[in-house]
Amino acid sequence: MIFELPDTTTHQISKTLSRLRESGTQVTTGRVLTLIVVTNSESDVAAITESTNEASREHPSRVLILVVGDKAAETKVDAEVRIGGDAGASEMIIIHLNGPVADNLQSVVTPLLLPDTPIVAWWPGQSPEDPSKDPIGKIAHRRITDALYDRETALQDRIENYRPGDTDMTWARITQWRGLVASSLDHPPHGEVTAVRVRGSSTSTSVDLAAGWLARRLNVPVIRECTDSPTVACDEAGTPLLSVERLEIERATGSIVISIQDAHTLRVEMPEKGTAPALVAIGRRSEADCLAEELRHMDPDLGYQHALAGLSSVNRIDV
Repeated sequence: MIFELPDTTTHQISKTLSRLRESGTQVTTGRVLTLIVVTNSESDVAAITESTNEASREHPSRVLILVVGDKAAETKVDAEVRIGGDAGASEMIIIHLNGPVADNLQSVVTPLLLPDTPIVAWWPGQSPEDPSKDPIGKIAHRRITDALYDRETALQDRIENYRPGDTDMTWARITQWRGLVASSLDHPPHGEVTAVRVRGSSTSTSVDLAAGWLARRLNVPVIRECTDSPTVACDEAGTPLLSVERLEIERATGSIVISIQDAHTLRVEMPEKGTAPALVAIGRRSEADCLAEELRHMDPDLGYQHALAGLSSVNRIDV
């Protein structure tokens, strides 16, 4: 169910929510957080809306999508209130902002926040250099950025300005891959790790974070091999591949090699003699999957913090 509120105000939006609640139309129970999404009118708002819709089925929320338009125009606020099937398991309020009001987002969202629930901020495109100092970031318990769609300096900004509560979607995109790496290291023989080589696109933040994570956790030399492949590489059918093209973990007992077999499969080679390579089904995660993962935790993401810290000891080379 969608309620259009053209040329409106935050007060009118709040009155609409109250009216729906009193009429029994509005979802009133089970909402566990407020998710604030900050984007702009040039972004694919429909795709962002769909991702939050899907993620909210696991995390019923009040979703506030702030679409910043022309800040030089006259002040104008248009809104949509979506509930029921049009909003997943949440209440979704999409607010298009033009004029000076677009520079005062905190005042827009404050009357619409759920009381006594955590607040999560997500920038699916360009994010502030220091999310924790942004007006929306200041009120959020978790701050989610996405370096895949951000500026080139985004990763360096994250390293310099990290604060507990920060995380990035490029980190969530390799969660399954990281689990496979960890399980491979648990497999005997347990020889000491001496070096690591990680290969992937020179512009892929996920590969950078993978290298930093391994450097910090294994405390060994890590070489980050940079290729000229696209950040989001695809197979011949156009299906996106995982970002980490190849990983080699050198041990005294032999090397573990994990590489891309195809869009849905990784090839795992273990050092045991006579052991055939294993094929593990895994694929690129959707935006909704990554967002749902990030919404499961309100505590600091220590793995992400360690990955950022480990990047300083990674040696980058071109191949």
